[in-house]
Amino acid sequence: MTSHESIIAAKWALMEAKARYCRLLDTKDWVGYADLLTEDFVLDISEGTQIPLLHGREAALRQVRAALVETQTVHQVHAPEIDLDGDEARVIWALQDRLIRGGDRPSMTGYGHYHERWVRRNGEWKLAELRLTRLHIDVHPPARG
Repeated sequence: MTSHESIIAAKWALMEAKARYCRLLDTKDWVGYADLLTEDFVLDISEGTQIPLLHGREAALRQVRAALVETQTVHQVHAPEIDLDGDEARVIWALQDRLIRGGDRPSMTGYGHYHERWVRRNGEWKLAELRLTRLHIDVHPPARG
């Protein structure tokens, strides 16, 4: 495989890993989701929230599960900007996410970016850091049925 082919293969593998991330998150497959993260994973969803920087896969999983347990989600990412450096990659993804909450809680559609650092371990890409930034949020009133 040429150097160019290996770069394309690495970028394709990163895009597949991120697609899997979205699917596992939206289907609440917490075992599969956890498998995509490094043990020392860092999650930064502090922008516009009171949530501090989270260090470690288990701390991040606790926060994400608690936030989404009663929420239907749809995450879509596209237009990746991938900076590949051997077994490490920095990626920025354009993001749109929809969070549909039940009861009297409003739902939302968010627009922004994931800023990520991925590492390749034993031939597989694992997410080591994720920072979420928002450009805009549409808030939707509760769907009262």
